Amino acid sequence: MGLRVVRQGGRGLRVLALTSSPERVKTLRETGVTPICGDLDQPATLRRLAGLATRVLHLAPPPGDSSDQWWRDPRTQALLRTLRLRTAPAALVYGSTSGVYGDCAGQLVNETRAVAPHTPRAHRRVDAERLVRHYGRATGVRTAVLRIPGIYAPDREGGTPRARLLKRTPVLRAQDDVFTNHIHADDLARACMLALWRAWPQRVYNACDDAQLKMGDYFDLAADLYGMPRPPRVARTDAQDTLPLMLLSFMGESRRLDNTRIRRELRLAWRYPTPATGLLSKT
Repeated sequence: MGLRVVRQGGRGLRVLALTSSPERVKTLRETGVTPICGDLDQPATLRRLAGLATRVLHLAPPPGDSSDQWWRDPRTQALLRTLRLRTAPAALVYGSTSGVYGDCAGQLVNETRAVAPHTPRAHRRVDAERLVRHYGRATGVRTAVLRIPGIYAPDREGGTPRARLLKRTPVLRAQDDVFTNHIHADDLARACMLALWRAWPQRVYNACDDAQLKMGDYFDLAADLYGMPRPPRVARTDAQDTLPLMLLSFMGESRRLDNTRIRRELRLAWRYPTPATGLLSKT
């Protein structure tokens, strides 16, 4: 379910992971992680988490909009209620999305910009951020929010644009294109770990690399690196008639994330500062 907890004791760090899938227990143990069976959609199964962790990394996405409270994140609410039952952790880091900013018309965006979510999933992320920051203020726990853009990972299935390039899925022509932001999965993992120890209290961080690419240029770059044909370009009016709604929603928002704060405060140096260096990585 995207939850990692760290317990710090006399023998060093112990990593625990919440999973709702019993079949994942063996795999987690083989990697040195202690599995805890529980489900954020069933709060009664979470009681073992209370007082267990000294640091919590919460990456679980909100559920879909199947209820009348489509803008709420009950999973984050369930987790925070559980953590209140016993001794609070020292730190909690929540992985949100840069989609909470909405469309910024290509402007450079830092963490002081007001959120303006345009989609139901972004509204649910805003609710989760609100819950996390309120929990930090009410309990004194050092909470932090990472606003994460598109994640890529060449060593993971579906982690790169290769499949989309093979399908020849169109991208917008240059005059209609939007800025997009990225981070390599390995760099994101390092950012999460550093945030657990170095994040300032109740702080928000843009967790993105140094690149400022438009979406079409990102796919052109990937195609060139893979030795594949570049994707066709279409006008926005044509895209609305041919592309899936989910993909169109990403094409409707343009922003350039400023990552100054995460580099300065977490002292994070990117292993892959741009997709040009990361798309062919093997780690």
